Amino acid sequence: MSSQHVQFFEEESQSDRLSRKTKEAPFFPIALGVCGAACAYGAYMFKRRGQMSPSVFLMHLRVGAQGLAVGTLTLGLAVTMYQNFMEDRKHKE
Repeated sequence: MSSQHVQFFEEESQSDRLSRKTKEAPFFPIALGVCGAACAYGAYMFKRRGQMSPSVFLMHLRVGAQGLAVGTLTLGLAVTMYQNFMEDRKHKE
């Protein structure tokens, strides 16, 4: 008989997956939170939009929320790159 390797994969719950992803990329949940906060603020300010049409208001809100999320992820990438650079620098010394 030939030797076969059998791999078993454990089912991962949603909370386990979220905690694993948070450890891998800590700025991702922060970006989601910032985007959610921007959307909540936009929903609150929707009544105070004045004469602006709802579609224009919602378009501005979407662009703002996406900008905040992308900015947060970019900041996370910069922090990660800096940490990796400093780690490589320490190993060379």
